[in-house]
Amino acid sequence: MRGATGRFGMLLDVGRLARNNTHGKYCVALLVLAVSFAARNGAAFSFFGQSGAPATAQETPPVPSPAPAAATTPPRAGLSIVVLDPAHGGTDLGARGTGGIHESDIVLEFAAQVRTALEAQGFQVVLTRQGNANPSFDDRSAMANAQRGAIFVTLHIASTGVQGTARVYVMNDLASTADATGLIPWDRAQAPFVSLSRKLGDQVSALLTQRFKGSPAVAQTASVRQLRTTAAPAIAVEISSVTVEDRAQIDHMAPGIADAIARGAAAFRPTYVVPANPGERP
Repeated sequence: MRGATGRFGMLLDVGRLARNNTHGKYCVALLVLAVSFAARNGAAFSFFGQSGAPATAQETPPVPSPAPAAATTPPRAGLSIVVLDPAHGGTDLGARGTGGIHESDIVLEFAAQVRTALEAQGFQVVLTRQGNANPSFDDRSAMANAQRGAIFVTLHIASTGVQGTARVYVMNDLASTADATGLIPWDRAQAPFVSLSRKLGDQVSALLTQRFKGSPAVAQTASVRQLRTTAAPAIAVEISSVTVEDRAQIDHMAPGIADAIARGAAAFRPTYVVPANPGERP
C-alpha cells in the first residue's frame, strides 16, 4: 500500500502503543519485526513521541537501480602472428652466386634478424624452417593457413636486379571461385586476400625504397607459387643479388630489410581485422 510517507508509508506511535497495551513487551517485539520487515521493503517511518505530536514525515527517495551494463561485443582478434618463410633449404639451394653464395643460406640468416625486429614490434613469429630443411610449398602454406590473425612473408635473394635493391611481390588478381560446398580451392586460397596483400606489400615497399635507393616504392605483381596457396595476406620480399663477389655486400642489407618488414607489418596491423567467422571475407 502507499501512504503519505512513501512507498510502504507507516505511522507508528511507539509511546501510545507501549502505554495502552498490557502486553507491551510483546507489542514492542512485534513492532521491531514490523519495522524490520518494512525497512527491508523500502518503507519510510514517522515516529510519535510521548506528546503524540507527529514528527515531520520525510519521504525516502527510492534507491535507483543500477543501470544495466551495456552489452559489449568482444573485439575481433587482429594481426598478431607473422609466418616467416626463409625460401628453399635442404637440397634446394635456390639462386647461386659466383663466389659460392647460396640463396638458401642467406635467407635463413636474414630471417633471424627479421624475426628479432618483428618480435620487437610485438608480433609472434612462426618460421617455416629452422636449419637446413626443405618443407614443400604446401607445407609452408599450411603453416600459415593454420594460424588465425597472421600474415605470411617469404624471403628470397634474386640472381638478377640492381645490387643493393629490394622489391616486394604480391599475387596477381585471382578469381575467387568456390566449389559446390562453398570452399575455395587450395590453389586459389590467396584470392580473398589479394587486396590486403597489396596493402601490406605497399607498406613494406615504401619503407624499403627509403633505405635502398632504386627499390620500387610500391609492390609488384607476379604469379608467385608460394603465395597462391596461402589463405592470409602474403608477400614475397626479394633482395638483389647473389651475383656479388663479396657476400658482405648482401649481408649489410639485413638490418634494413628486417626494419622495413617489421615496421611495414606494424603499419598494416590496424588494417587487418580478422573475420569473426572463418567463412567471412576479411
